[in-house]
Amino acid sequence: MPPLAGFSDNSFQTHADFKDACVSLLRALKPYQSSGGARIRLPLVTGTHFDDVAAQLEGFARPLWTIGALVHGSCLTTVEYEELVEPYVRGLANGTDPGHAEYWGPVILRDQRMVEMEIISFALLMAPDVMFHKQTEQAQANIRDWLNTLNEKDFPVTNWLWFRVMTNLALVKVCGVPFDTVRAYLKDDLDQMENFYLDEGWSADGIWGDGGRQADYYSGSFAIQFSQLLYMKMAEQIDPDRCRKFRDRAVAFASSFWRYFDETGAAIPFGRSLTYRFALAGFWSAVAFAEVELPAPLDDWGIVKGLLLRHFRWWSRKSDLFNVDGTLTIGFAYPNMYMSEDYNSPQSPYWAMKSFVALGLSPEHPFWSAVEKPLPVEDIKISMPIRPPMQIVCHTKNHHFLLSSGQFCPWPLKATEAKYGKFTYSSHFGFSVPTGTLIQQLAPDSTLALSKDDEESFRVPWKVQDFRFGAAWLRRGGQILEEIPTLRNTWRPWKDANVEVATLLIAPCQRWRDWHIRVHQFKNLGNSEITISMVQGGFAIQGREDRLGGTLPSYKGASSKDHDNIFLERGESAFPEGTQETGISALICSNAGSSGIRMMSSSSSFFQQSKGEVLKPDSNTNLIWQRTLIPTLKSTATLREGTTGQVVSAVYAVGRNLGFEDEYKGISVEEGWKDAPLIAHSDLVEFPTAEFILLAREW
Repeated sequence: MPPLAGFSDNSFQTHADFKDACVSLLRALKPYQSSGGARIRLPLVTGTHFDDVAAQLEGFARPLWTIGALVHGSCLTTVEYEELVEPYVRGLANGTDPGHAEYWGPVILRDQRMVEMEIISFALLMAPDVMFHKQTEQAQANIRDWLNTLNEKDFPVTNWLWFRVMTNLALVKVCGVPFDTVRAYLKDDLDQMENFYLDEGWSADGIWGDGGRQADYYSGSFAIQFSQLLYMKMAEQIDPDRCRKFRDRAVAFASSFWRYFDETGAAIPFGRSLTYRFALAGFWSAVAFAEVELPAPLDDWGIVKGLLLRHFRWWSRKSDLFNVDGTLTIGFAYPNMYMSEDYNSPQSPYWAMKSFVALGLSPEHPFWSAVEKPLPVEDIKISMPIRPPMQIVCHTKNHHFLLSSGQFCPWPLKATEAKYGKFTYSSHFGFSVPTGTLIQQLAPDSTLALSKDDEESFRVPWKVQDFRFGAAWLRRGGQILEEIPTLRNTWRPWKDANVEVATLLIAPCQRWRDWHIRVHQFKNLGNSEITISMVQGGFAIQGREDRLGGTLPSYKGASSKDHDNIFLERGESAFPEGTQETGISALICSNAGSSGIRMMSSSSSFFQQSKGEVLKPDSNTNLIWQRTLIPTLKSTATLREGTTGQVVSAVYAVGRNLGFEDEYKGISVEEGWKDAPLIAHSDLVEFPTAEFILLAREW
């Protein structure tokens, strides 16, 4: 896809740069805005579970994140105002007019119109004179009446409650509705959302429990924290105590959320609605707009500015996110319907525009005048447990990713196991979603796929139980050199087979920075023998040759020590290219880095056979790379009734950020791959002179 001028060529250094990017996105939408201004319909024929009028309202409303901010920040020229703002002012009047051809229609039960009301309300609060007070009296009455219908409707107990809160705030502060008429709705919604709160500033998207456990980007940038910051900015006079609490929570949340971004600006993709793209950094834009002072190492506007602008620079290098007309596609780094949700219309990706709310600050504000600062890597631990979302964020100079356990989305969401149930999620390698039921269609990166019907069907982790943090230890002899955080969970793959699988995820440590370890324990609690086929996947990686995009050369070895030619003559390339399979490992090296997996140990009475295999999944399964390969370990094992078996594997990954650097950061991939972790299962000194990782006693 072609780049978008003003965005793809943007250096994202200044307020003017940020505004130019925003304006370029708005201008790309103009050809598709209706004559009355109330609807935007992109020329793509994809459907949603809601009606097309609501989808066209989505197209109108989502750019209002920026229209409101631009007007509030007083940074538009007269020509820009007439071109960009006036159609939305006219559209708001027409869309709420029951007698107009572009009327949006009444709000019905759990209607998409409820979602867009929050954005309309934001624009009213940011630009009340332009959006409301300069309208005719009849238009004002129509706007007021249309928004007010929200208070008679049933709402999902999720982040959707914020849509009614912000709408009622606009009704009171802008539209002249007496506070007493909405006070009960405001209090009830805000009190209900208190039940979402976890700890350390984090909220779940709904009530965390056996009915669902989600703490994804909706907890921060997409919805809850973002809306709390706007409320804190706009409702301080009517709700000061709650606003102080929201400020404190934003401070606490920021203290861990910044770790989800790497030095290039990339965020770790995880969860649903990732087609919202640069909305991943919306929290930082809202922090700036709400003028929240953060603790060290974020106690400098230059640090916050860097988090926001680097993220946009990362996206500016992904020109495939645009259609040929400059509008955003459904997808992530490229158009991809496999990863979309059934609530994603062609207009949905413009939720991303909320990351521009910092334009509500004047160009002279300290946020914009500050010198951008780099990510404070000196404050990043190699493995940092983030307890509320049950994740460990891992950061080395070669890779940025997280380990995850415990979350699941209860709705019939597309690819829900992939979005919430994988062991690891990476800012560089992304993750893959399934296209079908065959193993190459499942694209089992960073997960464990199990079959009990000779690979006719597979199950992967979804609703895990007994999830908790723990520790392993880096030791030399009797000396503990480092405590390593771990995550543990259990799950049952089948209802018709009494098998329980426990998984222990061990984060990287100082000694083996580019490795993490997985331990799987299988228990047959039933009364009959069962044979299991399993596929363990490492990180999916760009799987084509650098120069011409051809097939990577393939090498095979009898053991993990047989590297053949994969690390030998590289010709003009500064990095190794090729794939390698052995009886106990698989490794892929390409211009995107290196990804491998290695069998470390297994119960001899349990395993029948095992081999390393480079799996070629369907194209377009990965969020970032269109054509990937996945290093896997394929095994077959038999569990007799009442017995337990165990397998330990280690996953290796080194990322090479194309366009950001020319070579690996001072690492020999060959040396790193050969230097696999040593693992012990008891307090006995199994490696008298070497460093090794000691597992907890339960393993």
